[in-house]
Amino acid sequence: MPIIAFFRENARWIAGGFLLNFFSAFGQTFFISLSAGGIRGEYGLSNGQYGVIYMIATLGSALTLPMLGRIVDHFSVARVTLMIMPVLALACALMAVSTWLPLLLFTIYLLRLFGQGMMTHTAQTAMARWFSGQRGRAVSFTNLGLQGGEAALPFLFVILGGAFGWRNTWFFAACAIVAVGLPAILMLMRVERTPRQTDRPVRHSGARDWTRGEVVRDPVFWMTMLGVLAPGFIATTIFFHQVYLVELRGWSLTVFAGAFVFSSASCVVAALITGQLIDKFSAVDLMPYFLLPMACACAVLAAFSGEWSAFAFMCLLGISNGVAGTLLGALWPEVYGLKHLGGIRSIIIALTVFGTAMGPGITGYLIDFGVYYPFQIAAMGVYCLLATGLMALVRQRIVARNATEPAHGVDPAA
Repeated sequence: MPIIAFFRENARWIAGGFLLNFFSAFGQTFFISLSAGGIRGEYGLSNGQYGVIYMIATLGSALTLPMLGRIVDHFSVARVTLMIMPVLALACALMAVSTWLPLLLFTIYLLRLFGQGMMTHTAQTAMARWFSGQRGRAVSFTNLGLQGGEAALPFLFVILGGAFGWRNTWFFAACAIVAVGLPAILMLMRVERTPRQTDRPVRHSGARDWTRGEVVRDPVFWMTMLGVLAPGFIATTIFFHQVYLVELRGWSLTVFAGAFVFSSASCVVAALITGQLIDKFSAVDLMPYFLLPMACACAVLAAFSGEWSAFAFMCLLGISNGVAGTLLGALWPEVYGLKHLGGIRSIIIALTVFGTAMGPGITGYLIDFGVYYPFQIAAMGVYCLLATGLMALVRQRIVARNATEPAHGVDPAA
């Protein structure tokens, strides 16, 4: 089916997923970290201290997500949205008024759990369930919502923050969620989509429906996660310390925030291409390659200090986000089936959030201890190269297993 026809026939569901990802930006590190300078200044925190607070809050959200994330298996997307978006708006409002350190910790916990965690989890699970043969396209289109937020919101935050202060900008975010995001998503998602006969994949080999218990006992799962965790860990770490990086390189924060547009533009192109490749081949087939753009992005940021390198890094990071976001959104149904997908994805998202939690805390203390930040970024790039080889081995294991196991096996209790 041509892309234009596909989008026209499925516009409401694609747009709903797009907006879920867009409004998740308020709980993403790239947005929260724009307030890092103000938070550290008002609370008297060092890079390492603020990193630990952020890490604790994010770890708390990671521990909560496997329990909360299962609601996607039991309630409609519209109902789940009605549960999670008001809490995200509340967290934004708390960020605007909080002056107490424990409340700051709780606020970041809510932002991470209901923004980065539940909003993206709901969008990805819905697309995986509602689409089959066109899953790559669906995921690639909806993931552009996060890139749209990444392109628009940092620049808006800098402008509004300069005019009204960073706290009032968080209040504006809360209003936008309640007045714009929530009603729009509820209108678009009130009707669930049923996969159609023409959606059925032709080439993909399907996995049987694994339970959550089986997945956590599967060595292939943990090997896969060693690669899956890398993009979130690296991007979160770099965005969290972006103010420090800008100061270290002598760049302008406004210029760096403006470079997000380049990231989003390259992400759009990469996501759409990756979606087409997934539908033509499979997500499993593309696994060995998804970390290569991130390795290149780290190499550029670590090796060069000219302002141009910020734009080059953002372009490469956008390619990485486009490839990884689309690939990982479509991968898990091919590996573990659909029946328990919400519960399984909640574990995956929780581990991803855990990975993003560790980055700011670890690197923050390494910065405090004098470890050169570009050296840390270079080490992340080397890890991506090593993980690329591991993903090639994982792909072979998955393909062999799907070829020998029945598509529908016994489904023991989780």
